[in-house]
Amino acid sequence: MKPIAIFRHFPIEGPGYLADFLDQRNLPWVLLRIDEGEAVPADAGEFSGLVFMGGPMSVNDPLPWIGQALELIRDAVAKDIPVFGHCLGGQLMSKALGGSVRKNAAKEIGWGEVSTTANPEARNWFGEMKSEVVFHWHGETFSLPNGAQHLLTSKHCNNQAYSLGKHLAMQCHVEMTEEMIRAWCEAGADEVAESLNSPGVQSVTSIQAFIAQYLPAMRNVADNIYSHWIKGLR
Repeated sequence: MKPIAIFRHFPIEGPGYLADFLDQRNLPWVLLRIDEGEAVPADAGEFSGLVFMGGPMSVNDPLPWIGQALELIRDAVAKDIPVFGHCLGGQLMSKALGGSVRKNAAKEIGWGEVSTTANPEARNWFGEMKSEVVFHWHGETFSLPNGAQHLLTSKHCNNQAYSLGKHLAMQCHVEMTEEMIRAWCEAGADEVAESLNSPGVQSVTSIQAFIAQYLPAMRNVADNIYSHWIKGLR
């Protein structure tokens, strides 16, 4: 089996729990450190799947690798190779597939409830889940490309997830581990402090205080999502 390519765009925004999930199932994967200058491959056919993680940049920024990532996503979809996007990764998918990315009405940072859309595709990805508290850290939002199925919504961001066949884009962060949450809180403490007037932003203290309460249930959500996604791997 060809490896799954996981794209990291910022040092502390790696695959997190996804890496553990793949390792437990002996699924090969390779980490492409875009933040360290590693090149974006030109051929999606080198991999069995593509996963794009988060990052503090915008897909609308004039960064040289963004256009290359968009081309790779389009190549993967054309070749029926599953693509998964977490936050920035989901925004890359939208832009690559004809959607758009813009500033969200409110920032979302911390724990917040998402609810599934009442359609069969949402049940395929999330099982019987109606709503769950998951982790967020974003200031932008994506639109849905043509043909996509809306899957998740939240109070402050309508488009939290969509699928396009075997491809999945998410705005929220189900890949988080406790270590990642604490690292993000440390690195993003100033951003949080400057954004506390937003109704979707929690303090660093609150975010960390809820780890034990919300992380285990989010792990179950991630298991359902990742389990469905890997069914599309060749």
